[in-house]
Amino acid sequence: MKLIPNYYKDRVAINVLAGSVENAKDIYAAAEGHTVVGVLTKNYDTDEAAIEDMKKYQAEVENAISVGLGAGDPKQSQMVSRVSKVLKPQHVNQVFTGVGTSRALLGEDETVINGLVSPTGKVGLVNIATGPLSSQQPAAEVPIETAIALLKDMGGTAIKFFPMGGLKHEVEFKAVAEACAKYDFNLEPTGGIDLDNFEEILQIAVDAGVKKIIPHVYSSIIGDDGLTRPEDVKKLYEIVKKVLG
Repeated sequence: MKLIPNYYKDRVAINVLAGSVENAKDIYAAAEGHTVVGVLTKNYDTDEAAIEDMKKYQAEVENAISVGLGAGDPKQSQMVSRVSKVLKPQHVNQVFTGVGTSRALLGEDETVINGLVSPTGKVGLVNIATGPLSSQQPAAEVPIETAIALLKDMGGTAIKFFPMGGLKHEVEFKAVAEACAKYDFNLEPTGGIDLDNFEEILQIAVDAGVKKIIPHVYSSIIGDDGLTRPEDVKKLYEIVKKVLG
């Protein structure tokens, strides 16, 4: 079972949510496999139910699943770690303080684990207080370079920059992208990304020289039926191909 996402040109994979196993298959096909398909622990009452259902997704998309929190919900951090330990998915979403637990329980270093840091309104500084308890306290603003080093210490793979509000924090995002490139770390822009701003956001990360990028595109491409529209995933994939040439 392959643990590393199938990046297009070894550079970009798209993270989108699946509303059903069939939807996951359609998404995977639309992106020609260059995706990690999000399934949220928040949607399940127990670990067992999540594991049983997520295994069905794994089987249909060659393990290209992303175990998600659900809008960065810190209360899901421990469940994500426990479920991921059993599943060994290609991608794990974590709050900053949950990264070490997830890596230790996985027992391997190939699965991508992101660590959630938030914009502060100050260029070069990010908030790392995104855990179950820390998110209830005053922000812990640290230099992005320090946040990257801390995540590396814990076995993390990528910065998840959330909530971005699309291009609302563009200048901050550029600084984060430049730091990720400089310190050889992956980047996952998240929040408010849609078909209109996707290219610009991806281009910023590519121009900065980030080695691997996993943009998250969620609610903007989900229909009223709760399913991600495969035709929109195809559009995103075409944009990826255009940006990377």
